[in-house]
Amino acid sequence: MSQNFDPNQNYYSFIDNNTTPLVFIHGVGLDHKMWEPQINSLNNHSIITYDLLGHGRTPYRKEEVTLNDFSNQLDNLLQFLKIDKINLIGFSLGSLVALDFASKFQDKLKTLTLLGTTYKRTEEQRDLVIERFEQAKLNKPISKQALKRWFTDQYLNNHPEIYEQFIKILTKNSEDHLNFLKAYKLFAYHQDNIDMIKKIETKSLVMTGSNDTGSTVEMSKSLSNDLINSSFTEINNGKHLCSIECAEDVNINLKKFINN
Repeated sequence: MSQNFDPNQNYYSFIDNNTTPLVFIHGVGLDHKMWEPQINSLNNHSIITYDLLGHGRTPYRKEEVTLNDFSNQLDNLLQFLKIDKINLIGFSLGSLVALDFASKFQDKLKTLTLLGTTYKRTEEQRDLVIERFEQAKLNKPISKQALKRWFTDQYLNNHPEIYEQFIKILTKNSEDHLNFLKAYKLFAYHQDNIDMIKKIETKSLVMTGSNDTGSTVEMSKSLSNDLINSSFTEINNGKHLCSIECAEDVNINLKKFINN
């Protein structure tokens, strides 16, 4: 496994097993380490994880960030690693980045997996996210609220180490907090480009947790219907971070999709 920075200071990890790599894109405020359950389970595949601009160990100093910035970040990383074809997996904001990347670089994708994606939000649903963004701007702590949305109470009670791990990740210094706000603003105010999505022909899998209140089953079904070549899978009893809480279920479905 190689862990390093590319020439643009993007932090990445690359496990090369001589297969078409699985490339994982994390969500807003998180970093590449959220994918550990998938890395451990899919260890016969080549795997690339990396920190999005302004997240983890990847710096970012511009005033705003766009989906185009994130897509170009991934494209530059793949060029640096000399990789022509990937299986792309995105979570939450990472799914929006993955969709944007797919719309521009379909020739580089073997498959596309979207986990916990917002799609066609109602005004009420959008306002809830914008309200949380405004709270974050005022430096009001949102970590405990986020964990309630991301995991079931039972899971957090049974796994205090996960609770502590994510509280630590979400408690940021001033520079990291500013970068978090840039990405959170992009996520909160995002408008779906439905025409663009309907032109993506890549073989796709859309998954979400049955109890995910922000990236609902209805949203994922609608997204799957609008993608030309897509299937939908519901992760039973999962909330937003079902990739961790329901890792076995997510991994089984991911393996089946990638290997077929």
